[in-house]
Amino acid sequence: MPEALSHPKRERRKLQRPGELLEAALDLFVEKGFAATRSEEVAAKAGVSKGTLFLYFPSKEELFKAVVRENVVRPVSQGAVEAANFTGNSGDLLKMLMIEWWRRYGSTKASGISKLIISEASNFPELAAFYQEEVILPAELLVQRVLQRGIDRAEFKIVDLRYTVLAVISPLLFLIMWKHSMALCGPKESPLDPEKFIAQHADLIVQGLSKEK
Repeated sequence: MPEALSHPKRERRKLQRPGELLEAALDLFVEKGFAATRSEEVAAKAGVSKGTLFLYFPSKEELFKAVVRENVVRPVSQGAVEAANFTGNSGDLLKMLMIEWWRRYGSTKASGISKLIISEASNFPELAAFYQEEVILPAELLVQRVLQRGIDRAEFKIVDLRYTVLAVISPLLFLIMWKHSMALCGPKESPLDPEKFIAQHADLIVQGLSKEK
C-alpha cells in the first residue's frame, strides 16, 4: 500500500519537473548570462541530475528557447488575444497593452532575458535569430495592427507604421535596460516609477497619433 500510494506523488513530481527546470534556468540565465550558465548548474539548482535535464531539454540552446517561450513569448501572445477582442478606442487599447506588457514581463525577473539578448546576440546569432522570429517580430506586428486599427477607424492619423512601431517600443526596451543596470545603483529616495513612465509615454504617443477633431 505505501508503494502504491507513492506512485501518484512521483507522477506529480515528473509533471512539475519541466517547470522547475525552466525556473532554475531563468534564474541562472538572468544572473549569469547565456554563455556563463552551465547545464549542470541548472540541473543542480532544480535538484536533478544533468542527465535528467537533458531528458526534457536536449541542449542548453533548447533550454533557453523553452525559457523564452514560457516567459517572453507568452505575454506577447496574451496581448494579441486581448487586442483581437478589444472593442474600445485604439488609443486606450495601445495604452492598455503597454502597461500590461510591463506588469506581465517588464516588472518580472524574466525581463532580464532582453538584456541578455542585447548583450550576447553577436556571440550567439542563432539564438538572436530565434528571438527575432518568436519575440521581436510578433511584438512589432501586434503594435502595427493596433496602429492600423486606429487609422482604419479614423482615430489615428496616417503614419509610417514601421517607424511609429519603433517609437512605441524603443522607450520600453530602454526601461528594461535601465531596470537591469542603472536602477541598481540609482537614487533610492526618488526611484523611477516604471508604470508612470509608460503612462506618460503612452499619452504622448496617443496624443501625437490622434486626429484633430
